[in-house]
Amino acid sequence: MGARVRSAVGAGMRGLLLAAVGLAGSITLFVLSVVSLVLIVVGIGALTTPWILTLVRHWANWRRVAAAEWCGVRIPAAYRPFPDDLRGGIVGQLERCRLMLGDPATWRDLRWLLADMTAGFVTALLPATLILYPLEGYALAAGLWRVFTDGSRVGWWYGFVPISGEGSALLAALLATALLATGLRTAPALLRVHFLLTRSVLAPADGELAERVRVLTETRRDAVDTSAAELRRIERDLHDGAQARIVAMGMDLGTIEALVEKDPAKAKELLARARQSSADALTELRDLVRGIHPPVLAERGLGDAVKALALRLPVATEVEVEQAGRAEAPVESAAYFAISEALTNAVKHAGADRIWVDISHTDGHLRIAVTDNGRGGAVLRDGGGLGGVERRLATFDGVLAVSSPAGGPTMVTMEIPCV
Repeated sequence: MGARVRSAVGAGMRGLLLAAVGLAGSITLFVLSVVSLVLIVVGIGALTTPWILTLVRHWANWRRVAAAEWCGVRIPAAYRPFPDDLRGGIVGQLERCRLMLGDPATWRDLRWLLADMTAGFVTALLPATLILYPLEGYALAAGLWRVFTDGSRVGWWYGFVPISGEGSALLAALLATALLATGLRTAPALLRVHFLLTRSVLAPADGELAERVRVLTETRRDAVDTSAAELRRIERDLHDGAQARIVAMGMDLGTIEALVEKDPAKAKELLARARQSSADALTELRDLVRGIHPPVLAERGLGDAVKALALRLPVATEVEVEQAGRAEAPVESAAYFAISEALTNAVKHAGADRIWVDISHTDGHLRIAVTDNGRGGAVLRDGGGLGGVERRLATFDGVLAVSSPAGGPTMVTMEIPCV
């Protein structure tokens, strides 16, 4: 019973938050979007529309994260990626505007704003009403009815009950009890209805299979490009690092062979240098292997690998792991390097003095949250570090969301299917 009450009250509070914040946010963004689209005819809107539609996407992505975390409703984000060679400046902004207006997901977002400020508001407010409205009925029965009536006429209505005295106030309490009992049973389900409505508008309907094929094609191409770039990096590091040292060591050994009888002192000096070259080459090879797949990740799993990574950071980092068993090796590798990139961004750009990493494996999904107390302002964009993380996770059908208001804190949330 206690768990049911906590779940219902939590659903009511979340519904109230969604109703209040969602109504204000959706109305504001819808009005700004319409005004910006109208201003395209005079040229100004072509510059402002990409910024406003980006805010709309962040707003929709926050709702996607809330749907997944609060009710387990997954809403895919099927936005078309921007080309890597997209230029900056006014020309790039105009091209960005054209690409965003040509994306069907943009128009789904705008339709969702309309639905969210109407039906979405009602479905979010309903669980909150069932949990909170009974408090008024109990207050009336406790004596508050005297404030609204003098006993000779109806001074207040509670639902459909006219309050005119103690007897009608007790009827209000009875109605409040019925509403509260209904809320305790149905509030979580009603909140889930809100998110199901959101999914019905935001998720691609017609052509969903074609959209899925397109996304998989793009992520496969990104994976191939990433693998090719990684192979070139490994070849370059081997050629310029360990291979060069081994060649130099071989030359030193040849010189030592010629000098070992003629100049033992010089041969001894070259031998020491060759030994140092071999040690440096071994260190570089270990670093290279660690960059490809850290040994601690292969041996002890993602949790211990991230803890080892946190120990090397100059910022105090706490790692919490709730994981039963291990995910597949490719998933663990993708998650490790995604966490590494998020931590690097926090250290380099956020100005944080504390970082928290939470890793959990539930319902067939690996969920990761990297939070810092820095200055905020992180943006998920193509060509950036977080954009690369998003492409890496997309290869595994994973998603990434960033919440980073000005002034902080910044939370990078990642979710990767493991089944």
